Amino acid sequence: MTIIKVAGVQSACGPDKEKNVERAAEFARLAAENGAKIICFEQLFSTPWFPREKSAEHFALAEDEQGPTLETLRGLAGEKGVTLVCPIFERAGEEEYYNTAFVLGPDGETLGRYRKVHVPELPLWEEKYYFRPGDLGFPVFESQGLKFGVQLCWDNFFPEGARRLALAGAELVFCPNAAAFASSRRWETVICASAIVNGMYLFRVNRVGREEEQDFYGRSFCVSPEGTMLMPPSGMSNGVIMADIDRNLIEENRREWKFFGDRREEAYGG
Repeated sequence: MTIIKVAGVQSACGPDKEKNVERAAEFARLAAENGAKIICFEQLFSTPWFPREKSAEHFALAEDEQGPTLETLRGLAGEKGVTLVCPIFERAGEEEYYNTAFVLGPDGETLGRYRKVHVPELPLWEEKYYFRPGDLGFPVFESQGLKFGVQLCWDNFFPEGARRLALAGAELVFCPNAAAFASSRRWETVICASAIVNGMYLFRVNRVGREEEQDFYGRSFCVSPEGTMLMPPSGMSNGVIMADIDRNLIEENRREWKFFGDRREEAYGG
């Protein structure tokens, strides 16, 4: 299969985790019924945006791999035969927490996880208080006939991660976000540039909705290896964004634009 349909789910989140997961699952089910084989949720999609502040109480929102969020989504993945990219607040051990995207396969099994490597500390994004930097590197997952990776939000401004994924064979990178205010142009520019220089698709999935002091604006989109958006960025309401990933286009671009072949690793030692 050379064309694989993928989807992103952007949804507003409230204080009730169970309702957040139910809402996201409804949209994922809709995407699956319309042919999507891999579906990605936004960053920390099961919780309100708690990193807006530093509070020890918020650590109670974290879950491990056997927690209720992933258990619910395992059933959905198995029911629909889809692969799900699920970014949650991971509790990995005593006082060990990560911003993690779990990848669930079409049988509901865990294919692996990516832990956010670049952790910001900004007003309303106090992530260093909660998350350790990721310690699993940049894994490439293979499912539904596609090789893909994940770069969580702030990761996308560090080109080394996307390049590592591309060199390891990734054809698509999901970019789950929680971006607010007037930052949309920067995200669009950096993601389109990353697609061009790595010859692969990138799919931004951003949060929506008003939460406390932040307006999450959506504008999710998928960009081709040519740096072209496959559709205009989405709006600011709950919804599903669908895209077709053409593996032939990846091969054509990498053959014509020989960025990888012309790399000079010996020159980058500094």
